[in-house]
Amino acid sequence: MTGTGNINPKVQAIIASLKDKPGALLPILHGIQDELGYIPPETLPAIADALNLSRAEVHGCISFYHYFRDTPPGKHTIHLCRAESCQAMGSKALEAHVKSRLGIDYHETTKDGAFSLEPVYCLGLCACSPSMQIDEAVYGRVSLESFDAAIKEAEAMA
Repeated sequence: MTGTGNINPKVQAIIASLKDKPGALLPILHGIQDELGYIPPETLPAIADALNLSRAEVHGCISFYHYFRDTPPGKHTIHLCRAESCQAMGSKALEAHVKSRLGIDYHETTKDGAFSLEPVYCLGLCACSPSMQIDEAVYGRVSLESFDAAIKEAEAMA
């Protein structure tokens, strides 16, 4: 494998352990993101070389799937539901409030590194729409006020 000189040894191990599996690209990307929280751009050449793909093909896969990140996540990740049930129950106003309150858009992290905002297309709480998830905690019937309270609680856990 070429181009691995400055790559994290854990990333090298993930690539080496999965590269010979059928359809190895997605398992490798998941493995790296599970280990580091994101897929550093400098890992693309090593992934591409190991799988005999172009860097553009690897980048295309990362950019196609919303789950993958190419920047470090914030300390807390907020997943805001964008599914139809949540939209019908006011998630557009909640989305505008969240983005304004945090000063970021989807797939971004606040300047202080505290929060990342990610869209999700169903949390399975349709009867309690709109919903969101902050780290492992799931919230239903989220209002602007309950969002603000949840953020304050997450900040206090720092």
